Amino acid sequence: MIKTVNGGVCAPIGFKAAGVHCGVRKNKSKRDLALIVSDAPCAAAAVYTTNLVKGAPIDVTRKNIADGKAQAIICNSGNANTCNADGIEVAEKMCALVEEAIGIPATDVVVASTGVIGQPLDITPIQNGMPALVADLSEDGSQRAAEGIMTTDTRLKEIAVEFEVGGKTCRMGGIAKGSGMIHPNMATMLVFITTDAAIDPTLLDRLLRGDVQNSFNMVSVDGDTSTNDTVAILANGRAGNPTITAEGADLDAFAEALAAVTTYLCRCIAKDGEGATKLLECRVSGAATHLTAKTVAKAVICSSLLKAAMFGADANWGRVLCAIGYSGAVLDVTKIDVAFASTKGRIEVCRNGAGIPFSEETAKEILLEDEILIEIHLNDGEEKATAFGCDLTYDYVKINGDYRT
Repeated sequence: MIKTVNGGVCAPIGFKAAGVHCGVRKNKSKRDLALIVSDAPCAAAAVYTTNLVKGAPIDVTRKNIADGKAQAIICNSGNANTCNADGIEVAEKMCALVEEAIGIPATDVVVASTGVIGQPLDITPIQNGMPALVADLSEDGSQRAAEGIMTTDTRLKEIAVEFEVGGKTCRMGGIAKGSGMIHPNMATMLVFITTDAAIDPTLLDRLLRGDVQNSFNMVSVDGDTSTNDTVAILANGRAGNPTITAEGADLDAFAEALAAVTTYLCRCIAKDGEGATKLLECRVSGAATHLTAKTVAKAVICSSLLKAAMFGADANWGRVLCAIGYSGAVLDVTKIDVAFASTKGRIEVCRNGAGIPFSEETAKEILLEDEILIEIHLNDGEEKATAFGCDLTYDYVKINGDYRT
């Protein structure tokens, strides 16, 4: 049974976190440097962006956790450290600063950066900010760390859950940042997950890679895949459970907890899309294959026309059918049913691929809510999938029109 608890990435035993303003960002009211530390070595795994242009921290992190181990995460916001001639050197120096400050080997540090692409990252403010960052480390520091990795985010993205493995109570926590340039493929934005459960690193890696296919890979805000997307997880085993090394009830419990954390963070990211006013959740059922269900759900959530219609609370269900039609999924369009729902109710708008009479007034009332469910039934099988997105508003253009300046 999964139970939500407080504490974010510090909820699991043995983890501390911190977040401070060091000066990477000009706005002194914004934290721009975060640190997460375990008091014991951890099994570690991560997935990354598939964009060919990658932030330098990804190369360094990939190298550092190649042995399946890590003990700390350091991340700055305000500068992505991407497309810089000295990017690798700067990312490695960030890891070295952690070693100098708290003794954890630089090769056991996950490093990440987020912000503007193509601008040199000066290590000086990070170096000068390390004493304050280390001094800020505490068991209630998750929120400050979450604030330290935010860029255009307007909402904190943090969760922790409690679950049982091998007769022991375990915890898992996560923080995330992500608001724009979100259309992941293998990972998303920046997500850091901690747990005190003990699990084999190879199994942890496999589990994380499988989870993101149905969680973060099913989120889209604007169709742009970031250069710095990273999802990293650290498991320090401090809960004392027998190490999970194979399939079975313990692995299932761990996977369920991981899915609870990632799905929650997916919803947070989608709802906080740049300029967004609404969370869109597309649930596809009755598909012949899981791939078909995923393909349809993602196509609908990515449709700019559909996203704009949702912003205007316009029940333009034809845009749903249009997106399904160009998705590439193999299906019978004459079997498709569509409905819209929210806390204000549910209304069917399409049956067997054709429009049906419905009240435009009722539909508008439903679509004026800030969380909209798009239900699609393909009536062709038993498979299902869910994708998360947001509406497309005037403010998205405003935010990105002067993002760099």
